[in-house]
Amino acid sequence: MNRLDPELRDRAFRWIADDVDPVARQELQTVLAAAMNGAPDALNDLADRMAGPLEFGTAGLRGPVRAGPNGMNTAVVVRTTAGVAAWLTAHGNAGRIVVVGRDARHGSAEFAAAAAEVLHAAGFDVRVLPRPLPTPLVAFATKHLGAAAGIQITASHNPPADNGYKLYDDTAIQIVPPADAEIEAAIASAPGAISVPRKPGATVLGEDILDEYLYRVSQVPRSPHRELRVAATALHGVGAEVLGEALSRAGFTDVHLVTEQSEPDANFPTVSFPNPEEPGATDLLLALAAEVDADIAIALDPDADRCAVGIPDADGRWRMLRGDETGVLLGEYVLSTTSNPDPLVATTIVSASMLGDIARAHGARYAETLTGFKWLTRSGDGLVFAYEEALGLCVNPDFVRDKDGIAAATLACDLAAKLKAEGRSLLDELDRLAIAHGVYVTDQVSLRVTDLSVRGQLMARLRKAPPVELAGLAVEMEDLLPETDALRIAGGGVRVVIRPSGTEPKLKCYLQVTRPVADRAGLAEVRVDATATMAALRADVEALLA
Repeated sequence: MNRLDPELRDRAFRWIADDVDPVARQELQTVLAAAMNGAPDALNDLADRMAGPLEFGTAGLRGPVRAGPNGMNTAVVVRTTAGVAAWLTAHGNAGRIVVVGRDARHGSAEFAAAAAEVLHAAGFDVRVLPRPLPTPLVAFATKHLGAAAGIQITASHNPPADNGYKLYDDTAIQIVPPADAEIEAAIASAPGAISVPRKPGATVLGEDILDEYLYRVSQVPRSPHRELRVAATALHGVGAEVLGEALSRAGFTDVHLVTEQSEPDANFPTVSFPNPEEPGATDLLLALAAEVDADIAIALDPDADRCAVGIPDADGRWRMLRGDETGVLLGEYVLSTTSNPDPLVATTIVSASMLGDIARAHGARYAETLTGFKWLTRSGDGLVFAYEEALGLCVNPDFVRDKDGIAAATLACDLAAKLKAEGRSLLDELDRLAIAHGVYVTDQVSLRVTDLSVRGQLMARLRKAPPVELAGLAVEMEDLLPETDALRIAGGGVRVVIRPSGTEPKLKCYLQVTRPVADRAGLAEVRVDATATMAALRADVEALLA
C-alpha cells in the first residue's frame, strides 16, 4: 500500500467519531494522520486496525489491545456487549443475572467496567467479581447464581499485548454454534459505541463468592494423605493467591511459590510467552522445585484455567508432564474413586486415546468430542472428568463446567500425596498405566503463520494429496468435514490430527504413537521403540508442512 485509500480513510474517521475512549481516539488519529502523510508503516498499521471487526467466535473475542475495530478496546467491548445484551433479550433472558469478571491484563479493568455498564443500562442484574480473579470463578459464579450469562475479560495464555472477551451462556458453559453467529449479527447491528447506553452502579459481589468456590474445591480431594511439598507458579497471572488458599483449605500447607511470578503483571516480564507449554516458561518453577526438594510442581496459566504438572524423573531431573500424561493420571484417579454409578469421562479428538482404554477398564462411558471445553462439558450426563491435551482439566464438572486449573492442581496434589504415602510416585503410576494399557507417546507440531490463508492452502493441499505412509507405516486419511475442519491420518499404531487453531494463528498437528506392552520387563524397550517412531513421525509431519 503506497497511498491511503479514501474509503479506508473515511471508515477510520467514522470509527474515531464513534469511539468512547479519548485515549483510543487519539491513538487512531495519530496513525491516521501518519497514513495520510504517506508513511508506509502507518498505512499498513491503519489497514490492519480497520480490517476487522474482530470475529466473535465460540471462544469469544481475542486480539491485540489497540484502537480500531480489529483490536480489543473499550469501543469494541461496548458494541460487543450491546450485541450480547440484544441476543440475551431475544432468547427470553431480559433482566436476568449476568456475571462479569476480569483478569489483570492491559485494559481488563476498563473493559469489564464498560461491559457491566452496558448490561446494567440494558436492564440486566449485573454482578461484578470483586477484583481480578481466575476464569473458573466466572464459570462457577454463573452456575452458582443461576445467571443467564457470564463474561470474563481475559486473553488466557496469549502474548502480553492481547486481551479478550469470553462468554458463558445460561448452562454456565462456553457458547457453541449457532450462538456465536447470532451474537456476531447482533454486534453488527449495534450502533456506534458512543450511542450505546451505559449506566454505572452494577452490584459488586463480595468475597463470599470466592469463599464458596474455595469450599467446593477443598472437597475435591479423595484421600486423607497430606504429606506433600509443592512448588507452584502463577506465571504473573491472577492465580497465585487463589491457588495458595485452595491448597491450604484442602490441607496442603507446604507450598512454595515462585516469588518473581506470583504478583499479577500484565507485561509478563520473566517469560517470553506466558503459556506453561512453551519452552522456558516453567524454568523458574522447575529450579524452585529442585531447590526446595518438592514432590510436585504446579504451573497455572495467567487466568488459571489451565494446569501443568511437573515431576522429578527417575534420574532426579525435573520435567513438566505433557497434558495427556496429566490427563490420564487424573482420569484414572477420578474413575477409581468416583461414587457415580454410571460415570462418563471425555477428551477431544486431538488428545491421547488412552483415556478410552482406562474408561473401558473401569466399565465407564467414554466420549471424544471436538476440541474445546464448550464441547467436552456438553458430552453427556454423568460427566465426572474431562481433559484436553492443551493442559485443560475439568475435575469438578458438578460446579465448574469448564477447565479449572485451581481444582485440577488440588486434585493432582491429592493424588501425589496418596501415592507418596504408598511409597510410589506419579512416575510410577504412569508406568503402571503403560503396562496396563500400552505405551502412548504424544507430541505436537505447530506451524505459526502471519497470513491466515496459508492454513487453508495447506489443508486443501493435504486433502487433495494425502500421505499414504508416515514413519514407514501405511496410513489412511479421514476428512472430518463438515463436522470440523480437521484431518485424521492413522495406521500401524500412529495417528496424526491436523487442524487450524481456533485461538492462535497456527496450523496444529497432534501426533500419537501407541505400542502394546507385554510385561514390566519389556516396558523400557517398548518406550524406546515408540519414541523412535515418534521422531520419525514428527520429521515426516514437518516435511508435510514445508
